[in-house]
Amino acid sequence: MAITVDEFIEDLKKRYGVFTRRDPFEVLIFTVLSQRTKDANSYKASEQLFSRYNTPEEIADAPLKEIEKLIKPAGFYRVKANRIKEIARVISKTGMPTDLGDLLRLPGVGRKTANCVLVYGYGEPAIPVDIHVHRISNRLGFVHTRTPEETERELMKIIPKDKWILVNSLLVRFGQEICGARPKCWMCPLIDRCPYPDKKLK
Repeated sequence: MAITVDEFIEDLKKRYGVFTRRDPFEVLIFTVLSQRTKDANSYKASEQLFSRYNTPEEIADAPLKEIEKLIKPAGFYRVKANRIKEIARVISKTGMPTDLGDLLRLPGVGRKTANCVLVYGYGEPAIPVDIHVHRISNRLGFVHTRTPEETERELMKIIPKDKWILVNSLLVRFGQEICGARPKCWMCPLIDRCPYPDKKLK
């Protein structure tokens, strides 16, 4: 019998534990940096940026070239530097948004980024859908969707709201270690209950 999404979340929770909250502004900037790059690159870029500039006001006033230099490890650094500086400019005037609607009004901020801030910055229930969440949810048959937005909507229907906050961190970790683009099915503890037809048994 295939594993249910509720059982899956509980299994991963026992395996990986839960995440810790961080500063909402830092979460926001990290998530912007993480677009189209590996986490290791995002962490390096974020660390370099915040070691030099700590607040939205400081980043808003910082020379664009300096921001580009600091975040270069994240890739697409010119586009990201412009976006980060503009986001910081808005926040320095209006304050850090605390709800989904206001987060989505920030320059270049989409649902995944906004939901990441809600979850990791404010501890609010939301389901940020990145490539791991989208891929694994479809691979295990929890949803049958084509876009991250569709996946978010469908997962919100089938996962209890008190567990939304766990979904991204647990599935990202599971995707990084086991269920990636080339899944390591032979080491997956759920292999006997996984409906994925193209298991990689090595």
